[in-house]
Amino acid sequence: MVSIAVIDYDMGNLHSACKGLEKAGATPTVTDSPREIDRADALVLPGVGSFDPAVQHIRSRHLEEPIKNAIARGKPFLGICLGLQILFDGSEEGIEPGLGIIPGMVRRFRSEPNLTIPHMGWNRLELTQSEHPAWQGLPPNPYVYFVHSYYVDPIDPKVRAATVQHGSQTVTAAIAHNNLVAVQFHPEKSSDNGLKILSNFVAQVKSSYALSS
Repeated sequence: MVSIAVIDYDMGNLHSACKGLEKAGATPTVTDSPREIDRADALVLPGVGSFDPAVQHIRSRHLEEPIKNAIARGKPFLGICLGLQILFDGSEEGIEPGLGIIPGMVRRFRSEPNLTIPHMGWNRLELTQSEHPAWQGLPPNPYVYFVHSYYVDPIDPKVRAATVQHGSQTVTAAIAHNNLVAVQFHPEKSSDNGLKILSNFVAQVKSSYALSS
């Protein structure tokens, strides 16, 4: 049985993330223990809220190095919403340095006439890494659910796995690099498409576990 650690740093709706993973066939464990994170077969980093408190909480719980080490060792990793943003170098929302796992910044949507900020509700993805396992079985341009005022801007465009358009702005909606996948939207709130993405992640975890056993 594979173990998926859902990282608790007081900045996420852990219940929703866990319920989504359970529907996808996993048995997740909520934890803020560096030891449990180290022992887990995969990590999920959800998040809702502001950038600075998020990274402060991660560092106060001594979770930064366990997260970085797990990703560097090739463990499957899924970041959700704020759990995507804190992987970057920093954010226009605050002054704290991010985890610096993905080079780039988090930026705020530019104001436009009739543009609502935050970007909230259902919107369509443009899958820029269309063959990535995270998107397996999805329809073209799948609808998913967003709630955010900031978006990630990676330095290397090759890590961009999906984009979304809000007003005239096309921004990164997901990144993927090696064992790491992270999304700006909420798969646990995205109905069948979100469940499929979570199921694909669980399948990746099981495949990785089988290869390492």
